Amino acid sequence: MRLIPMRDFFRDPEKSRFQLSPDGTRLAFLMPWEGRLNVHVQEVGGETATRITEATERSILGFGWANNQRIVYILDQGGDENYHAYAVDIDGSNFLDLTPFEGVRSQIVDILEDDDEEMILSMNDRDPRVFDVYRVNVDTGERTLIAENPGNIMGWGTDNDGKLRIAVATDGVNQSILYRKTESEPFETVVTTDFRETIQPLHFTFDDRYLYVSSNIGRDKQAIFRYDPETNEHLEMIYEHPEVDVDVLLRSKARKVITGVAYSTDKRGYHFFDDHRERIQERLETALPGYEVVISSSSRDESKLLVRTFSDKSLGAYYHYDVEHDALTKLVDVSPWLDEDELCDMEPIEYAARDGLTIHGYLTLPAGTEPRNLPAVVLVHGGPWHRDNWGFNPEVQFLANRGYAVLQVNFRGSTGYGKEFWTSSFKQWGRAMQDDVTDGVRWLIDRGIADPERIGIYGGSYGGYATLAGLAFTPELYACGVDYVGVSNIFTFLESFPPYWELGRQMIYEMVGDPEEDRELLEQVSPYFHADRIRAPLFVAQGANDPRVKKAESDQIVEALQARGIDVPYMVKEDEGHGFYNEENKFDFYGAMERFLAEHLGGRAEETSAAPEG
Repeated sequence: MRLIPMRDFFRDPEKSRFQLSPDGTRLAFLMPWEGRLNVHVQEVGGETATRITEATERSILGFGWANNQRIVYILDQGGDENYHAYAVDIDGSNFLDLTPFEGVRSQIVDILEDDDEEMILSMNDRDPRVFDVYRVNVDTGERTLIAENPGNIMGWGTDNDGKLRIAVATDGVNQSILYRKTESEPFETVVTTDFRETIQPLHFTFDDRYLYVSSNIGRDKQAIFRYDPETNEHLEMIYEHPEVDVDVLLRSKARKVITGVAYSTDKRGYHFFDDHRERIQERLETALPGYEVVISSSSRDESKLLVRTFSDKSLGAYYHYDVEHDALTKLVDVSPWLDEDELCDMEPIEYAARDGLTIHGYLTLPAGTEPRNLPAVVLVHGGPWHRDNWGFNPEVQFLANRGYAVLQVNFRGSTGYGKEFWTSSFKQWGRAMQDDVTDGVRWLIDRGIADPERIGIYGGSYGGYATLAGLAFTPELYACGVDYVGVSNIFTFLESFPPYWELGRQMIYEMVGDPEEDRELLEQVSPYFHADRIRAPLFVAQGANDPRVKKAESDQIVEALQARGIDVPYMVKEDEGHGFYNEENKFDFYGAMERFLAEHLGGRAEETSAAPEG
């Protein structure tokens, strides 16, 4: 198996995030310029692209068409997540910061597809803890307040005409759906539930009378319902899945039809209600066999579509599909420098945890090698209320190419598997949640796949916490660990929330632990207080501007180990936040990690990879 250069896994894509203009005549996409991803525009079928942004400090995170002549994009500074919204014409002129406020985070509520002049943004400029909602003119930046947050609103929603008519409120542990018939009326509470129960608004029905919601009221798995917000009645069920939550509803706004749902079991699945949409999916999957096929963007009349393919061994490609003429045209391979034939299969797996709970995950084995007695890396996802999915993961493929068996575990608390599976994780950091990871490692060892003397653990955010917990609480299990922006001390983590997390503080206390009432528990499961038990080599990486897991979390564990005379390689990037985004920083980190793992687990490494910084 050829040793693929590390940079090929982590370099910025050639072109990505394609979006069609509302009239379907132009494409906008991100492409590198001066080492940063910037927005470019070209005509459909054209050869020449015009760069319309000039970000040089940090790559642009996302963008959207405000109208056929203007694009809005978001960008923060150094990873601080205080996103500004900027607007620019498709020729690069008329640049404007729509949210020119220091230390303020803005969020797009509704791009307003049918309004060429305005969009709806929320901002926390009045009170850093909560977000008010404004209509903002994309040409002038003039804004009009349409809803002031009374202090308890955590989310807003619009109807099909772009009117703000739904809000989600919380008192910390209970959540409420608020509704109004028109924007001139006050919001009224429709229903209040414990946060463990979900009524998630998805879309208004096309007559703007009812809502489509994803709900687990009175059931374990979330299903799609039509819901009456005036009477708090679940009307007919639209779709349920016996194994997983369903919270993605597909629709045609042009034809005013609900077309289907999407969900994730081991892989992505669809169920269609609309023959036209189903025929398109079948046509695309027939033309693009062996890939997951997703419609990622469309013209306003839906006659032109952008199609994206995915697989476990490819970042895929983008295609333009002319529905009327049944013409499918390839636009670009996202990472043409990677050869799928050289990469590794990601296989869904499941095993029983020690208490009998079924745990799902994925196992990726190095190609061309007998799966016996291999060095292994357990890659723990962040969140922790998130999940791993089947598909291309550059970290997984990078590690497998270096000769490691890579195990991903959807431990209890991972989302999508129902209410009971999720709530079984409450106050189980470092306990049952960690046991699920440990049991996955034992599963690998029992099958002879992993060499028990050469197992490492790596993860970011909660995955970084799980790395530290693994080294501290099961020190016999791991030969080394890599902690990437991970929590080391739950007390200081809870004390340092950004202001806009305050509404969820009591909920987090219910899920993780209350620093007063559960002090003994949180001390027991905080790796910082058990650093004396860590004996395996540890590499730590941290963004200096991280607003979620502050740099102090990494400082503490490094200082605690250094106090025992242990040298901990520690990489800090001054221009990054919660994870590294700039290409050169990714190269530094993964090159250093590659050398670290090779030293302690015996995998392969490029000679040019940098060693971890001390």
